[in-house]
Amino acid sequence: MENETRVRRSPSRADCEKMIKRILRTEVLEKGRNTQFRNAMDFMNYFESLYPASPGLTKQVQRAVKALDIPKDENGFFIINKTGAQMAEEQEIRALGDKFHVDAVDLSGCESVFLTVPEACRRYLCHLLLTSITFSEKLVTVVETGNGLLLYTKQRDKLMSALQNVLFKDR
Repeated sequence: MENETRVRRSPSRADCEKMIKRILRTEVLEKGRNTQFRNAMDFMNYFESLYPASPGLTKQVQRAVKALDIPKDENGFFIINKTGAQMAEEQEIRALGDKFHVDAVDLSGCESVFLTVPEACRRYLCHLLLTSITFSEKLVTVVETGNGLLLYTKQRDKLMSALQNVLFKDR
């Protein structure tokens, strides 16, 4: 009799939250992403299979969804594996990338050349190399380090020749 009473009453909000998280995790594990749950009502079939349908049950599930504050993707589906803060960060990064046409460059095909450069002129030499017509096509990027500049290139021979002709000409 005690078990029957326990099963029939509505679950606590905390229990609803646990079940909702479990449902969403299972959905992501099975399908790779959530393509079914957008709001509290989408969970009701599951809860009504365990508890008698009632306005109290509906309210409890709605409160649980609200308390979880689960972010949604661009199609309105809940995302279980990210927080609202993570989603906001990602949206800001995406917007910045779109606005400034950010691209990823694979450096695995690059070779590195290190120049020892005194701190007094390191930043200026870095700027000159990156804006130079002579070096622009030969450099992928230049990184300031503690005691010099690290140059990444996909054209090592051409870069070394240009460095020899411009930077080390009189040596």
